[in-house]
Amino acid sequence: MNTPDKKIIIAIDGFSSSGKSTMAKSLARRVGYRYVDTGAMYRAVTLYAMRHGYILPDGTVNDAALIAALPDISITFSIEPDGSQHTVLNGMDVEREIRSMEVSDKVSTISAIPAVRHDLVAKQQAFGSEKGIVMDGRDIGTTVFPKAELKIFLNATADTRARRRYNELLEKGENPVFAEVLANVEKRDYLDRTRAQSPLRRADDAIDLDNSSMTLEEQNRWLMERFEAALKKANG
Repeated sequence: MNTPDKKIIIAIDGFSSSGKSTMAKSLARRVGYRYVDTGAMYRAVTLYAMRHGYILPDGTVNDAALIAALPDISITFSIEPDGSQHTVLNGMDVEREIRSMEVSDKVSTISAIPAVRHDLVAKQQAFGSEKGIVMDGRDIGTTVFPKAELKIFLNATADTRARRRYNELLEKGENPVFAEVLANVEKRDYLDRTRAQSPLRRADDAIDLDNSSMTLEEQNRWLMERFEAALKKANG
């Protein structure tokens, strides 16, 4: 009798707008795994902080108030009829709101708060307790799942990533300024790499991929080949 394959964890880390979520969602659909967008979780907490006045006019954060509110913040995901995954904050679909430039400009500040990271990392680890999961973010292979069977570190030039983000905002009906989008990407790169708690870095055993000049089809084929090799290794 054939036994089913042992499921694995796939951790995809990388810089903002490097295409992590696109790759992760595509792989999860193809192999029947669950997908978790950890960036959306940090964006949801950022939106909550904005709505409750925890981000002050000078850009600083009332850390104590936000930390006290963490037990009241529920983040789940819903699957829409078209197959897309939406982020749900305390019962409300906030997928569109969390992708705004205003949230993008503040999310790195919120995600640098140690208590926020500790809270969300625990939630993310719970999502992957039974494996069979594809998770993308900044610290998945280094902090959330350091023993993941497959780790990818994704990157592209800042200009390429800003152009992708700019086009996404245009498609959503917004009117972005490219220079502002590029400045936001570069700011987030700096904050993600220099924060004290779980800074963005490549795990020692991660596989690098610069997708600056790759098509989506090429990326997906590349990732599927790595998944199949990792799954084979995990199953002996």
